[in-house]
Amino acid sequence: MSIRATLVAISATLALAAPARAEWVASWTAAPHAPVFPTGPLAAASFENVTLSQILRLSEGGTRLRIRFSNRYGPAPLAIGAARLVRIDDAGKEIPGTSRMLSFGGAPGAIIPRGAPFVSDMVDLVVPDLARLKVEFYLPKATGPCTCHLTGLDELAVSPPGNFVGKPFQPASTAGFRAFLSVVEVDSPDALGTIVTFGDSITDGAGSTPGTNRRWPDILADRLQAAGKEWAVANAAISGNRVLSPGMGEAALARLDEDVLSLPNVRYMIVFEGVNDIGNRYGRRGAPSQPGIPGLDQPEIDVEQMIAGYKQIVERAHARGIKVIGSPIGPFKGATYWSEEAEAARAKINDWILTSGAFDGITRLDTAFADPVDPTQMREGYHMGDHLHGSDAGLKAVGESIDLGLFGRN
Repeated sequence: MSIRATLVAISATLALAAPARAEWVASWTAAPHAPVFPTGPLAAASFENVTLSQILRLSEGGTRLRIRFSNRYGPAPLAIGAARLVRIDDAGKEIPGTSRMLSFGGAPGAIIPRGAPFVSDMVDLVVPDLARLKVEFYLPKATGPCTCHLTGLDELAVSPPGNFVGKPFQPASTAGFRAFLSVVEVDSPDALGTIVTFGDSITDGAGSTPGTNRRWPDILADRLQAAGKEWAVANAAISGNRVLSPGMGEAALARLDEDVLSLPNVRYMIVFEGVNDIGNRYGRRGAPSQPGIPGLDQPEIDVEQMIAGYKQIVERAHARGIKVIGSPIGPFKGATYWSEEAEAARAKINDWILTSGAFDGITRLDTAFADPVDPTQMREGYHMGDHLHGSDAGLKAVGESIDLGLFGRN
């Protein structure tokens, strides 16, 4: 073999052995779910001839962006007449020179088929780590019940009638959910990959102060960036979600492909979910099963079925080369659906999570929340008053409890 051929062979071998280097990563996500109720205060919003403006915060910065919209649960094709993004400062003011109009295959608008995601063309824009963005888009036609993410924890502003993309407007109404936005992908030359946090309302940030980015995945993103670890953190939690059963969002097993595996360069996922399964199954709610109503259409699951569900998540993630970090289910004694039977199920599941070896790593989010005197309940001040959802202090403690050494360079 010639010297040149030998060098080529060595280079090829080194390339195969080298760690994967991410470019596009999921710097922000909001997992969509189907409308919950047809009418009433929780009925999904619908829009026509208005402009929506939404505020969000990225985790990993980069040099180019693209936005993934979603019409996953739409009753008809979704028309977007125009769309724009712009960086904003801590006071919410637009940063001059950072406005970019979005296009879709070169066109200024798009028709998103029913049930489909739709990605914008990429735009060149340098964004720092933890940058804040405003995304606005015009909806010229009736949308029907929106594909939304209810626990948005930041302002969605609805304009008066008309196209206000790129124009200031006084909101006709505001809300706290996400509408039609599901992912912001960032091209980051120094990113190590995407870490997905997969769970329910505790991970979604219910109980945290809106507009302050105090969910525990936000705290994790802050810590990673402060430590010089260039990971994107994608929060794929849905409030009310369950491992095995639909309700607020499809079951974790049903939505895994689209909400996790479809994201770019996922290297790790943290699984912290299951309290809604056992709470609804074994808890005391005083109401019979009612199919179609989240939390009440609960099948007669057992611990073995829960464990089989976790195994499925791990196996499907491993098939994509994703390492899975598990956490035991958190304490919830005192919550409305706690019972001795639910606590016994939690103990059995948690013992399996800790001792089975099924996960690539373990993080003790449960103990970060727990009262040291009675670890079956949350520490006082660490929940929002319901013994289930974290307060700002509790979510901060959880985000700070995660060992950053779990995330190698891959």
